[in-house]
Amino acid sequence: MKTQHDIFQPMVQQQIGGYKFKKPMLLRQAFVRRSFTAENGGENNEVLEFIGDKVLDMVAVRYLSEKYAKEWYAEFKIQDAFRTDKVQEYKSELSEGDLSKLKQKLVEKKTLSRRIDELGLAQFLLMGEGDKKNHVAESDSVKEDLFEAILGAVALDCNWNFETIISVGEIMLSPDSVISDGEMTDYVGLIYEWDARKKTIPLFWYPDYGYSAALYLHDPNVIYQTLPNGNLSSWNYTCRLKLLDGMRIFEGYGSSKHEARKSVCETAYKYLEERGMLYDIHDEIENPNFEDSINQLEILARRGYFNIPEYTFDESHDENGNPIWHVECHIDGMKNYFSADGSSKRNTKKDAAFKMLNYVLDLDEA
Repeated sequence: MKTQHDIFQPMVQQQIGGYKFKKPMLLRQAFVRRSFTAENGGENNEVLEFIGDKVLDMVAVRYLSEKYAKEWYAEFKIQDAFRTDKVQEYKSELSEGDLSKLKQKLVEKKTLSRRIDELGLAQFLLMGEGDKKNHVAESDSVKEDLFEAILGAVALDCNWNFETIISVGEIMLSPDSVISDGEMTDYVGLIYEWDARKKTIPLFWYPDYGYSAALYLHDPNVIYQTLPNGNLSSWNYTCRLKLLDGMRIFEGYGSSKHEARKSVCETAYKYLEERGMLYDIHDEIENPNFEDSINQLEILARRGYFNIPEYTFDESHDENGNPIWHVECHIDGMKNYFSADGSSKRNTKKDAAFKMLNYVLDLDEA
């Protein structure tokens, strides 16, 4: 039986884009907390975190500049009274302030923590007994530190090779899942979400061949990406994806590992969709009920089925001076709303929410 030690290095390297460490102890050090070295000696990951923090900034800025500010803008400028020269300038779709806000979203603690969870890497942390008892590995701060330490270890191991750092950084960060412009479906994020509900981790790896070589491979256990006709000479990278035991492997292609991963996730998602294996609104809530109706309605909203519910409250009194609450539940974009009346503000809100909850569930079945 394979132990956690046996699967540590192969799995981590596989999940961060197939990067193979020349110095495996650097990778191990990225997972070592100070509490572990206090008890056992050796070096921890704190300096690697410092390095990785700066590397992460570079990855995020490079991504944003490619996404929003990569166009060269040609215009004419008057040099003197008799001639004009055509020059090129760097043009951004967004202001410096807007780019700063997006960068902050990419590198914030909850983003990095979520990605460590999705990659399934926190399980390998090495920490002292006190931290284990206090379940420190579940802390967002610890996962943030781990993310940065891994990037720092990669930067040192590859001797600061820019392309390697960007490739690993984008795969770890999955920035398209953090910043969506609504123009393209985030299939990587959808696959991670699907697997999270299955309580599994999607496993990615990157075979050493491109699309042209894949034309000659016809493994019945693999579902290959279908590509349009045209020049595919730049599709030099391949990504494979394993979802569930018993399900075939998926394979996609791209001009980079990041693009190949997006392609394989799109292939997998469409496969699940065609076979009715995706989740719908009814799978989100196991037991719709009055008592939890407010939270259940908000869960559905936060998972993108509709806008966040809004409530209005109106208080009046009966002839004895007792309060009577009138509560309405509205969802922007829905023409129907639901109301309830009662003596308890909280229970009346639940009543209105429960009516709306039943409505949206029935609406989906229609």
